[in-house]
Amino acid sequence: MGFDGEVWRVACGAEEVGTIAIDDGDFPWLSGRFTPGPAYAAVEPLFTRELALLNEGWTQEWEAVYDEITRRVSLASPEGPVPEFLLHIEGERAWFRWSDEPFEE
Repeated sequence: MGFDGEVWRVACGAEEVGTIAIDDGDFPWLSGRFTPGPAYAAVEPLFTRELALLNEGWTQEWEAVYDEITRRVSLASPEGPVPEFLLHIEGERAWFRWSDEPFEE
């Protein structure tokens, strides 16, 4: 897998939310070990709520919570920021997909 061993960064403005060390992939998803940074505590409740809502089914409430995540958080590959992503964090694991172009509505 071409992404294995890469470290992706999650940020909230200039503050580090955490890093994701990629160790698995199932296109289009990548996953890895999440190491929280100093800004994680500020957004952790959003990720917890997002997963709870996702497990209940795709709802408008999930979309609202996820919109707040993408408003506050950015994701960067080793090459730099990605413009669009879908990111889940649970404990020491994170999984995501991304695009170099905005997702279609």
